[in-house]
Amino acid sequence: MIALSKRIQQIKPSATLTITAKAAELRAQGRDIISLSVGEPDFDTPVHAAKAAITAIEDGFTRYTAVNGIPELRQAIVNKFKTDHHLDYDINDILVSSGGKQCIYNLLVAIINTGDEVIIPAPYWVSYPDMVQLVEGVPVIVPTSAEDQFKLSAAQLKNSLTERTRLVIINSPSNPTGMAYSEHELRALGEVLRDYPNVAIATDDMYEKILFDGKAFFTFAQVNPDLKERTITLNGVSKAYCMTGWRIGYCAGPRHLIQSMAKAQSQSTSNPCSISQKAALAALTGPTDALDAMVHTYETRRTWLVHRLNQIKGVNCMVPDGAFYLFPSIAAWLGKKCSNGLSLNSDIDVCAWLLEEAGVALVPGTEFGAPGHLRISYAVAQETIEDAMDRIDLAVRSLID
Repeated sequence: MIALSKRIQQIKPSATLTITAKAAELRAQGRDIISLSVGEPDFDTPVHAAKAAITAIEDGFTRYTAVNGIPELRQAIVNKFKTDHHLDYDINDILVSSGGKQCIYNLLVAIINTGDEVIIPAPYWVSYPDMVQLVEGVPVIVPTSAEDQFKLSAAQLKNSLTERTRLVIINSPSNPTGMAYSEHELRALGEVLRDYPNVAIATDDMYEKILFDGKAFFTFAQVNPDLKERTITLNGVSKAYCMTGWRIGYCAGPRHLIQSMAKAQSQSTSNPCSISQKAALAALTGPTDALDAMVHTYETRRTWLVHRLNQIKGVNCMVPDGAFYLFPSIAAWLGKKCSNGLSLNSDIDVCAWLLEEAGVALVPGTEFGAPGHLRISYAVAQETIEDAMDRIDLAVRSLID
């Protein structure tokens, strides 16, 4: 058998994809399974973006492009940062990649050396720690609490910084919690980081357009303009424009770093898909009616679902600011027994039990660095959500103390 590298052996596959595959397997066996585990919009790509892709194909736009993306798309991204956040970039400060995940990985390849530390607040998106480990960095997980709305405080950040810290990752609104950092909170983090000139800041803003209750979105460099040259702002079209499968992410940052990230990309995937770039260009420059309607629908689902979850015995769910996830605590269920006599000793046990007992697929909080929680995606139809909650409620009523 061919020996595997140490780096690949120390990482784990995506928990979300694993659970989704298990749900699909049970469906193939004839089981009625509801999946609330997938982190992708249940709306279609905007028509004008899809038509732009069709036109690109018909025009024969199927050759290699520049590694860092076509100039007109990068210019649209420059305009987006200026309009949305009052941030000035040149197109040479922009990199377009095959998804937001590749942007992050390019960044880590470009700046992390063996043993460098990367601060990651928990709960975190499942891929951050493993990507850091792939480049032989050290993920430093900083647990946050529900009392602090699962957000990293300035004091926690300061206590976590060492001489080996190279990068801090901020995700707002968050996957999995849906909580977003305020202008004041980002400014407080900036105050700490000013004293650490060798530390870069990566802000993952993938869900920025999905915010509720009239809240305004702020990104780190916007609030801390003097730290702009140490900040890499990451985004993409996947969530806001329902283009997960099109695989277009983008980022802005200091030019020397963006050029190094593009060099890494040139030796991995090369340019992002030419057709997808044209679709992304149309999405970023076209009407936002579909986006506005989608956000309103998510907000309505969120409000209903938070109320319904908190009616289920043992659940404690806060109201998220955005994205399309809830992250309820189910700590009160742990230690209880199922009808078959088995104990629920962890959130992983809970997810396995709910999949078998209720036919509902969820992701355990352990995978996000927060045991005792579940991540629930409400990027599914309202009637599906209601059915899932009824099933979970019924299953929980059968638990034995």
